[in-house]
Amino acid sequence: MSRRKAATKREILPDSKYGNVVVAKFINCLMWDGKKEVAENIVYGAMDELKKISEDGDELKTFLTALDALKPSVEVKGRRVGGATYQVPVEVRADRQQTLAIRWAIQYARKRGERSMKDRIFGELRDALNGTGGAFKKKIDTHKMAEANKAFAHFRW
Repeated sequence: MSRRKAATKREILPDSKYGNVVVAKFINCLMWDGKKEVAENIVYGAMDELKKISEDGDELKTFLTALDALKPSVEVKGRRVGGATYQVPVEVRADRQQTLAIRWAIQYARKRGERSMKDRIFGELRDALNGTGGAFKKKIDTHKMAEANKAFAHFRW
């Protein structure tokens, strides 16, 4: 029996401009070396660019739609049965979906070729809205992997 205490989720305060927890999480994941103001400027700059391409001018709604497009519904987890490790498809919890979407968006934005990080974040979110880009491809690959290993779904517990 484990002697460790159960993990508790920390409450994240909403961001200052939009009052949204998801934007605050995005800023926190983007932040490097504790430089939160730099991360805020990057995200808010990308949101201003999103405002230009959104139909109704609501950049927050467009941002959340782009993140929803990146959320995976299934993923594979390794399960050891006997001597073999099987990739078992499992459904993804809602909080993990959001975490993966944010992580993939930032990861693939950092690999892009644009000059500034603001443009890279904007480009990745725009591509997510259009169903293209590295993060969207990662989501599709994750779904394909789960579909390919559907035969091992009975190992889920």
